[in-house]
Amino acid sequence: MSFKENKSIPRYNFYHFVNAAIFVTMNILLLGSGGREHALAWKLCQSKHCDLLFIAPGNAGTKNCGINVELQVTDFEKIKIFIKENNIDLLVVGPEEPLVLGIRDFLHNDDSLQHLKIIGPGKLGAKLEGSKDFSKTFMQKYNIPTAAYRTFTANNFEEGLKYLEQHRLPIVLKADGLAAGKGVVICQTAEDAIAEFTEMIQAQKFGAASARVVVEEFLTGIEMSVFVLTDGKNFVLLPEAKDYKKIGEGEQGLNTGGMGAVSPVPFYTAELQQKVLHSIVAPTVKGLAAEKIPYVGIIFIGLIVENGDAKVIEYNCRLGDPETEVILTRLENDLVELFDAAAQQKLDTIKISSIDKWAVGIVAVSGGYPGDYKKNIPITLHATDTANGILFHAGTKLQGEELVTNGGRVFVAVSPADTIKDAVTKSIAKLDSIDYEGKYFRRDIGFEFN
Repeated sequence: MSFKENKSIPRYNFYHFVNAAIFVTMNILLLGSGGREHALAWKLCQSKHCDLLFIAPGNAGTKNCGINVELQVTDFEKIKIFIKENNIDLLVVGPEEPLVLGIRDFLHNDDSLQHLKIIGPGKLGAKLEGSKDFSKTFMQKYNIPTAAYRTFTANNFEEGLKYLEQHRLPIVLKADGLAAGKGVVICQTAEDAIAEFTEMIQAQKFGAASARVVVEEFLTGIEMSVFVLTDGKNFVLLPEAKDYKKIGEGEQGLNTGGMGAVSPVPFYTAELQQKVLHSIVAPTVKGLAAEKIPYVGIIFIGLIVENGDAKVIEYNCRLGDPETEVILTRLENDLVELFDAAAQQKLDTIKISSIDKWAVGIVAVSGGYPGDYKKNIPITLHATDTANGILFHAGTKLQGEELVTNGGRVFVAVSPADTIKDAVTKSIAKLDSIDYEGKYFRRDIGFEFN
């Protein structure tokens, strides 16, 4: 299909015959502009149910999957107008901010949009990510294993100082609200913890996000993530993943938004999966229902695993990045069918199928990341064998006809293969075929399994 950029695009809801079955195609709007959204767009546009796919605002890669539109993800009024003018049937929300701000509630408060299917929870459900204190209280209430904690504000600041003085080291401090991924600090001494605690609450280091601070015990073990798609009653487990946060090889150096990811996770055994299912996933979904919190969308559960048991580090109310790029590469199901089933509370009819291969995603970043970095650096993409995997755009844009950098994380190369070594080799080859000033990526993603 060829796409044309129009301010108002008529609805194209055709009925098609495939294997004697009739199905309806949809106009879909995907919000976001990163590697996660390119992966979602790549998967959505493969669906037989996808007619027109719009990505707002998208990036230089998503334009090859659908139509990029100049809409900001928090401009709810303009998004609503666009949905009406373009007869959108399904809205998929990529990033957390619009969910935490209540885009689902805003749109469904309009009587004319009751038909709109939305993947992403309402404002109350999104507090699982938007408020660390809310999520910890929720886990405690429903006996979901997690780190011990206390919450402090300016009102009990002095009590918090005394608590830190006697706390076992290291100490984890978390800003309660969204802090662009920078609101978690691990302190090795009580003195450092007290200084950081004071900065967060009294000096508003993370703005309103740190007006409330959660103090947690430090958990040891190996981190991984599970991804749950729920309709509020039923749920399915998507492929799991493990990401790599440190900038340097061997997991050294500063934290980043993620330098790579692998799926499957070798230590996520069938036995461990059953433990996670029964002690974490099921109680989470049942707890939301018990709290009368409608939840349609993704619950991303960050876990730490030690001695065959798992505890929850955090919840997110959307898919992660760069985990999305590897789990969707392995997922065999039609993604539109999955989202439609969730929106209609029919996930009990769905069985998840994944390819039996390794998927390794490696992130190429801008020079200086995760610190200061330049944008608008020209990029050259050399022709490569498509067998070397898929190149997802993360921080890119077009300046006229020229491809340039537009973020700290620029590309994610994902390569499915029979062995993790081959998957890593193929992803590295993909990134080696790209040229831009300051390019850097880790060559050891998945090193402990290789």
